[in-house]
Amino acid sequence: MTSSIPTIEPELVLAHKFPESFFDYTERDVALYALGVGACGANAVDEEELKYVYHQYGQSYIQIQNRAHIAGLHDKGKATILEIESTSINKETGEVLCRNRNTVYLRGTGGFSKTSDLYSYSSPSLMPKVTPVVIPKGTPFAVYEDKTQQSQALLYRLSGDYNPLHSDPMVANIAGFSRPILHGLCTLGYAVRAIIKCCCNGKPALVKSVLGRFILHVYPGETLITEMWKTDSRIIYQTRVKERQKVVLSGAVVVNHLSSSL
Repeated sequence: MTSSIPTIEPELVLAHKFPESFFDYTERDVALYALGVGACGANAVDEEELKYVYHQYGQSYIQIQNRAHIAGLHDKGKATILEIESTSINKETGEVLCRNRNTVYLRGTGGFSKTSDLYSYSSPSLMPKVTPVVIPKGTPFAVYEDKTQQSQALLYRLSGDYNPLHSDPMVANIAGFSRPILHGLCTLGYAVRAIIKCCCNGKPALVKSVLGRFILHVYPGETLITEMWKTDSRIIYQTRVKERQKVVLSGAVVVNHLSSSL
């Protein structure tokens, strides 16, 4: 029996050119994303978070240009790891707003190496080298608990991720889940909100970079507990589901001007 999965051809993958994309980012997009990751979910008049969903002093608008390229391709035998790096730019000023690097694990697509050594490619990157995250064994510096809503995935998807895995019960069942699951980036948003609250005095501008490793799924309606440990240069965190006592996410956040007083 032959596999229906096409063989990966590294040269074709690395030669792929993503088209530049443009999109407008407005006050509405900011508010919708903030609501999607739980802002004001427990308290509609939370003084620290109301600013994310209600802009009293007028509208804001920015046009963003995205440029992406293949940053890595690695044959792991039974799977392939594909890395995509993107840069978001203020189209009017040319200012680099942020850089993202996503790692995609493609099951059942490995074994395409033509030599005994497994194929591996990484492009030069403008992003800083990432230090591996090791969860400390000591008591967390801070712990924050937040409950997601049953409709959380339906709200978060309105920010642009319409994968039916997060909304269609039939698709979720086929994928092996009892019901639609929460977007991983939504869970990450909850964790970063917790860090901003507990380690940044409610100031999101202090966050310099975010690293997240997705470990397990979350069902909408479950309670997320984020534990934080402070180091000299960053906040190590892990998020677990209270109801199942399972760790679902871990990573690190680099904070500008991190001090012992935080």
